[in-house]
Amino acid sequence: MSRFQLVHDNRDAYGVKRLCQVRDLNRSSYYKWLAGFEAWAARQREDRLLAEEIREVHGESRGTYGAS
Repeated sequence: MSRFQLVHDNRDAYGVKRLCQVRDLNRSSYYKWLAGFEAWAARQREDRLLAEEIREVHGESRGTYGAS
C-alpha cells in the first residue's frame, strides 16, 4: 500500500491538508501521486477495452490464421 493511499481513502472525512500533516507528507507530493494514479487507472481501462476488442476480432476468425 502506498503511503498516500491512507490520505486518499480518508480525504473526505478529514481533509487532505490535515492527513498530510499527521502523516508528515507534502500535499504537493500527494497530488503528484494522485495524478500518476489516475493516469495509471486510465491506462488500465484502455488496456481492458483493447483486450476485449482483440478477443472479439480473434473470435471472428474461428482460429484460422492468414487468408481464408
